[in-house]
Amino acid sequence: MKITGLIKTTLLDFPGKVACTVFTYGCNFRCNFCHNARLVTEENPDNITEDEFFSFLSKRQGILDGVCISGGEPTLQKDLPEFIRRIKSMGFAVKLDTNGYEPDILKSLIDEKLLDYVAMDIKSSPDTYSEICGVNIDIDKIKASVSLLKEGRTDYEFRTTCVKECHTPQDFVDIADWLQGDSKYFLQHFEDSGNLIGEGLSAFSKQQTEDFAQIISEKVPNIGLRGV
Repeated sequence: MKITGLIKTTLLDFPGKVACTVFTYGCNFRCNFCHNARLVTEENPDNITEDEFFSFLSKRQGILDGVCISGGEPTLQKDLPEFIRRIKSMGFAVKLDTNGYEPDILKSLIDEKLLDYVAMDIKSSPDTYSEICGVNIDIDKIKASVSLLKEGRTDYEFRTTCVKECHTPQDFVDIADWLQGDSKYFLQHFEDSGNLIGEGLSAFSKQQTEDFAQIISEKVPNIGLRGV
């Protein structure tokens, strides 16, 4: 595993759990609003060895409830399944943050009951996905991951970071049509981390974000706001 960062304690990243968050290197998307651009664009980010990580984790048994695996895009790591197995063997719950572009990997992890929670980013409406992600996207892969999670075999949520220069009201109408059902879905307030891929990006106002949530709630009633 290419581990590039560690938050030793978080009450926010893993719903209902006291957790740590471990970050992996590399991503197959190039979203302008990515707030972890260093994990995507730098050739040699600072690494944390697996031995260092598991040494830390062994000292947190009985203190932490779970581990959130984020990135970057964790499903690009070939040894992700074994990494999760080792975490689970220590008694920790596992949450995976993913862009959903590897539905076969996601399915295998769910089939093996390795995931306790999945947070999948919905970057935009299906018609604008490639534009927003900065690369050519096979939207069928994204749709396959959405359908897989909606089967409900593990706890999950969908989420969208709302960026004024990237999203329109129609995008949120289209997302509501796409995700409609009982899935948990969160609109996230955009904040400039100072480490973005793009430039000149800004957040919607609180009122605008609440208006988008109202649009979505008609078809996705389990809508929530984060950071607004």
